[in-house]
Amino acid sequence: MMRAKQEYRDRDGTEVAVLDALADRQDEGMTIFELRAAVEADIDTLEDALERLDDDDLIEASRESGRTVLVPNGDAITESHENGHDEDGFIEDIRRRLPF
Repeated sequence: MMRAKQEYRDRDGTEVAVLDALADRQDEGMTIFELRAAVEADIDTLEDALERLDDDDLIEASRESGRTVLVPNGDAITESHENGHDEDGFIEDIRRRLPF
């Protein structure tokens, strides 16, 4: 299972939900309508989140078969491990707890 990297998880909840949804379908991407079904947010909130993610280069859009398909930037996602922590998140957890 893929999800947004730890450093992006402190963003707006809708943005994180979009990144997580796109991460799960990173190869085929998702249309706005598919995202709307996957993310519990009204269309205006979703559009605002997509705009911010695009501005920060965390998502990419392309035209395929006459429709716009969104995919996450590969640097924005990571593989989630069974215990619910990704490797980057685990390291960040340790770093936050120790006085470096």
